Amino acid sequence: MASVGVPSGTSYWPSRVELTVSCENLMDMDVFSKSDPLCVLYINASGSQWHELGRTEMILNCLNPKFAKKFVIDYYFETVQRVKFCVYDIDNNTYDLEDDDFLGELECTLGQIVSNKQMTRPLMLKNGRLAGRGTITISAEEISDTRVANFEVSARRLDKKFFWWSDPFLEFYKQTDTGWQLSHRTEVIHNNLNPTWRPFRIFLRSLCGGDVERTIKVDCYDHHVNGAHRLIGSFKTTLAEMQTATHVSPIEFECINPKKLKKKDYKTSGVIYIKSCQVEKEYTFLDYIMGGCQLNFTIAIDFTGSNGDPKLPNSLHYINPEGYNEYLSAIWAVGSVIQDYDSNKKFPVFGFGAQIPAAWKVSHDFPVNFNPSNPFCDGIEGVMRAYQQCLPQLKLWGPTNFSPIINRVAWIAKQGLYQNTAAQYFVLLIITDGVITDMDLTRKAIVEASRLPLSIIIVGVGGADFSEMEFLDSDDKPLLSPSGEAAARDIVQFVPFRHFHGNNVGLTHSVLAELPEQVSSFFNSYKLKPPNVCG
Repeated sequence: MASVGVPSGTSYWPSRVELTVSCENLMDMDVFSKSDPLCVLYINASGSQWHELGRTEMILNCLNPKFAKKFVIDYYFETVQRVKFCVYDIDNNTYDLEDDDFLGELECTLGQIVSNKQMTRPLMLKNGRLAGRGTITISAEEISDTRVANFEVSARRLDKKFFWWSDPFLEFYKQTDTGWQLSHRTEVIHNNLNPTWRPFRIFLRSLCGGDVERTIKVDCYDHHVNGAHRLIGSFKTTLAEMQTATHVSPIEFECINPKKLKKKDYKTSGVIYIKSCQVEKEYTFLDYIMGGCQLNFTIAIDFTGSNGDPKLPNSLHYINPEGYNEYLSAIWAVGSVIQDYDSNKKFPVFGFGAQIPAAWKVSHDFPVNFNPSNPFCDGIEGVMRAYQQCLPQLKLWGPTNFSPIINRVAWIAKQGLYQNTAAQYFVLLIITDGVITDMDLTRKAIVEASRLPLSIIIVGVGGADFSEMEFLDSDDKPLLSPSGEAAARDIVQFVPFRHFHGNNVGLTHSVLAELPEQVSSFFNSYKLKPPNVCG
């Protein structure tokens, strides 16, 4: 969730809207398969610059995608908020979209979407011409209900769709005036006719519009890599009915395939078990911040030799005559926003990958003010001064190890979690120029940190290959540790500085777009209320 495009002089809270995206009849850009579409949402906050707000999941081999991931955006009635939905056929796993096939875009205002509630338009090319084929549908719903339903679901005796197995997944649909709208898609469980899906949560506004008696449709599919998923069966129910489920007495629903009903001996295609469906209030990011939660901001700066000699203009640490470099710009862009949520505005700042005085040993988590007992700087201005004073005293070296600083901040975050309150959340900003040397240890550290009140922002400076950083930013599937343990949630946001060409506003929006959701989802998952909320 992000507050972007905020007009100056606004004196009241905006409305929040949730946008759902689907497409029909997309261009097929692949030779031996169908396109793998993904939709990116951009917003124009300044009148001239487009900033990325978020991306949907990528759907394999599909020309008629229904994206499960929603966009949440602040809506201001009194200002024109231009938005742009760009659809791509994803051909690789990199963050950069320049190598992917462009399928078309829709540019409009948020007001147009809100006033229509649902609008369908043809996709356009960047030159303003029709894309040739393909439409995009955007649905908008105001967020006034923050309740969420927590599900535990399993199935038994599902039909075999390929020899002796199926790869089942579920889709939940909300009934609307214009038809069924996708609310949630579970993960795929491979080679299993008796699957148990990971617990998941769906906002009531997405599932049933807040009406527990509204009909909900659940489809069970057998996943196919080519996108031609085969329906195993369906059932309809209501949230009120599912809420009666308990672990002791789960609710059973027969999974019916309409095409098989004509068979005399047909009974079901399996049974879906709702083992638990509990509705709870979901606290928002603003609930936590206004309720007393503090964001604790730590900065880690890459001082490895690959940055180049700071005395030379081609070095990433070279401070130009205007007093800036990419490191300083990144610190200012992110820190100037974060500091408003920290009451004492004292930030610990660490360096890694340099030889430090007086022993000249390489360290991967040294305080830039060389004061281990008090590594804090006063405000973002103090951070920038400490960085500039530190540079001449170091010998840039290597390697590029992330795990020591991640483990340091994680240890502090763990102490806050032991207090069983939502009083503190930690944000680690890592600014780096190169490839991670301790990738296995970094993956392990991130997976362990995913269970803590901690988010990690990585800003890549310079022109290096950042594919490993993009791998850590696991938006579509959970990051795995070397031992195979999955991250509890996505806590890493990676952004390459070079995409913004000195546009700090755009950098800030992209870097911080996921943070509010990460904060609220963590505390809600642990059922921790804002500090100043009673009861």
